[in-house]
Formats: sequence, structure tokens, C-alpha cells
Amino acid sequence: MTVAQDTASELVHRIFDLQRALRGAVMTDVGFGELGVAQTGVLRFVGDAGESRASDIAAKLGVGASALSRQVADLTDLGMLSRRPDPADGRAHLISLSGKGEAFLAAIERRRTETLQEILSGWSEDEACAAARSVENLTAALRSALAAHSHRATKTGITLDESSAMLAGVN
Repeated sequence: MTVAQDTASELVHRIFDLQRALRGAVMTDVGFGELGVAQTGVLRFVGDAGESRASDIAAKLGVGASALSRQVADLTDLGMLSRRPDPADGRAHLISLSGKGEAFLAAIERRRTETLQEILSGWSEDEACAAARSVENLTAALRSALAAHSHRATKTGITLDESSAMLAGVN
């Protein structure tokens, strides 16, 4: 089975539209205060992955080391992240959520969940589960393609950031 070019193009537009709509819907009453979307994304990744090296976080998020370094420094200054030297490599640091960062993420998750429950109040549980499965399958396919593309790109000298941009259609 092959997806037609028009269908794939439509899906790309729908995904970006969904991303913008979701961000607008769940951020309106979350009260991020001083944190932006990128910083919140870093917190979420560190929360999901646990203690990690900055280089691993940057690679997973598809951002450059310098951009991540600024975000980590800001989040550390705000008391959201903790850093400690990596015992396996004295040049690197391990980054983890602080208690304040954990509480912040838990509050965001609770408010986002409540907001989405209100928005989807007319949906059945089956409809919501089917949508979640579709998004999960699409995400898995995109990550698989990115991993395969990143592997090929690194062999040809293209960095992860460049390959991520190519998949996103940014270049």
C-alpha cells in the first residue's frame, strides 16, 4: 500500500495545524509564566528520560548543543533542573529535574489533561482511544523515519539538526 502524494501533503498540513491548535488550546490557561514552549519541552524530556547528559538531550530533541545549553542554564537558574558532574566523563554533566521542576510538570500535565477533557467532552471514550492510537502510530512512523534518515545522514556528514530540518521541510 502506498499513500498518495496529495494525501501525504494533506496529512502534513493537518499535523502542523493540529500542533498549533493543541498548543493554543492547552497553553491558554496553563500559566507558563516565565517558561516558553522550548523550555517546557526540555523539562518534559528530562522528566520522561530521567537523568541524562546534555548531548543526549540535544540529540533527542533535534537541537544544537549551544541552544540546549542556554535552555539548561536558564532552567537551572530558575531552579527547575539540577546538574551534577558525570562520573563517567568529568567534562560532561548529568541533568535531572529538581523538585520544583517535577512539581511544575505535574501541574502542567494536570491542567492540560483537564483542558483536553473539557474540549473533548462530546467525544466517546472509543473515539478518544482511536485518536490516541492513530497519533501514536503516526509518531512511531515519524520517529522511525527520522532514525533511519539520521543514520544515513551521519554517514554522509549531515548533522542530526540538518536531517531533522530536512524531514520537517525546513531546509
